[in-house]
Amino acid sequence: MTLTRKLLLSYLGVVALTGGTLVIAADRMLRARLERQAVVELEREAHLLAAAATGLPADSLDRLVHALGQTTGRRLTIVDRAGHVIADSDFPHSQLGSLENHATRPEIVEAYHGRTGVNLRVSVSTGVEELKVAVPLGSGVARVSSPLSQIDAVVRYAQGAVLLGALLSSIVAVFLAWGFSRRVARPLLLLSDAAQVIAQGGHPTLDPRGRDEIGALARALRTADENLTARLGQLQRERSETEALISSMVEGVLACDAGGRVLSANPAARRFLTLGAASDLPNITELIRHPSVGDAIEATLRGGTMDGREIEAGDRIMLLSGRGLPGGGAVFVLHDITTLKRLEQVRRDFVANVSHELKTPLTVVRGYAETLAAEEPPPETKAQFLAAMLSNARRMQRLIDDLLDLSRIESRAWAPAPEAVALEPLARDAWSVLGASVAYETDVEPDAAIVRVDPDALRQILTNVFENAVRYTPPNGRVSLTAHRIDHWVRIEIRDSGAGIPGEHLPRIFERFYRVDPHRSREAGGTGLGLSIVKHLVEAHGGRVEADSRLGAGTTIRFTLPAAEGVAVTHP
Repeated sequence: MTLTRKLLLSYLGVVALTGGTLVIAADRMLRARLERQAVVELEREAHLLAAAATGLPADSLDRLVHALGQTTGRRLTIVDRAGHVIADSDFPHSQLGSLENHATRPEIVEAYHGRTGVNLRVSVSTGVEELKVAVPLGSGVARVSSPLSQIDAVVRYAQGAVLLGALLSSIVAVFLAWGFSRRVARPLLLLSDAAQVIAQGGHPTLDPRGRDEIGALARALRTADENLTARLGQLQRERSETEALISSMVEGVLACDAGGRVLSANPAARRFLTLGAASDLPNITELIRHPSVGDAIEATLRGGTMDGREIEAGDRIMLLSGRGLPGGGAVFVLHDITTLKRLEQVRRDFVANVSHELKTPLTVVRGYAETLAAEEPPPETKAQFLAAMLSNARRMQRLIDDLLDLSRIESRAWAPAPEAVALEPLARDAWSVLGASVAYETDVEPDAAIVRVDPDALRQILTNVFENAVRYTPPNGRVSLTAHRIDHWVRIEIRDSGAGIPGEHLPRIFERFYRVDPHRSREAGGTGLGLSIVKHLVEAHGGRVEADSRLGAGTTIRFTLPAAEGVAVTHP
């Protein structure tokens, strides 16, 4: 709003305030006077009604109040001592029984006590606001009621007259104030417009030639415009550089005010804390709910410094650090160390598992070798020692070979060379080398007979699964292979009749070195890597592998491989 309008509205405001005061005064004072006068008139009429009704029977009272009510235009009511209406000018005698009891009406209560009762309210019977005056009538009460429509009409007339005067005064004030306010405010308005242009980044034309205060203000604005332009350009460049740097950081950055409210968060922080790009940012203590760092966050907001504190957010592990700002608030940095933690855990597990797997056969080989070196046992004992040393050396060799294969697959140093392979002959060859004492049977549907895989990889998959099935299947048990077509995939199931796997172990059997029964697995010569290699080889072909088992009812390893169609078949 311009200064001219403010000056003009100030004059009009004074006039309006004066008019409003007069209207309120007219309403309050005039209404109060008219109501007092109405009370006097109604009290006089009530006494006249009481005098006329004294000694009359009920039927005569009804005729009396109707006749007087029609003459005076008032509502006349006769109430007995119990509060029952026995005559009312607004209701026929037949409807009086439906009216509410009047014993608790304020004016009736006053009249019962021998005083004149006065009350202004909306009538329950008629629904109209009425002024009611009641006086004692023998053992009852005579009451005269009148709506305030006449009083309201007089008050509205007086208010209209006052408002009309205020309106005329406002019209005169508009013409007088308009010229004065324009003359006073025009130079200031020009400077105000110039200041708004500067605030919006523009460069207004200023006339600094004036010798008065207006001229001095114009010169000051021109200097401020020049300095502000230079400073804003520098700040914009610095801000753009800072925003680009923070947005490109892999660490999450949170800026908070002194109360802990998060003012900004870079994309990395929103990703770490699962916040959408447009999500509202809560308080830092609500966003990071970790009792171990709550006090440190509060101390940092008060100007302190927090070194890296490890916290968890969902499935992420992060280091939280922060630094207080001189003007209040703080900046917090989230560094995601989830991958490092997982790699560290994998490394520890790998070293522990490999060490454990190698320790037993090495101990056996060393023990027998020391025995052979220290003494010359009988030929039979010597042959047993050498056989045990050879068996454990082969066990270590298998472990190392499996580790090398797994490392090669995981590092992507190996890629499958798929070709069309007949499934059943290759499976038969893989089974034959085991020399197992359990029955083997196959059921391969015709449209699932050929898969497009790397032959060596498929042989290793089947060998590892077969070995695992034979290891946990008792003699005279059964291992079966079935295959059927699902769209462009062949689903292969290898089912055994072994001991089965408890349900809590199923999700982890494809992990490296994981064993359901470690003692039995080592006695049987397993490395704990076979199913992990199977999983990686199947996934390298785009397939999926899963296990299904019930304790005491055998285990089923189920995986999918690409089907081959319309190509020559390679028989390994």
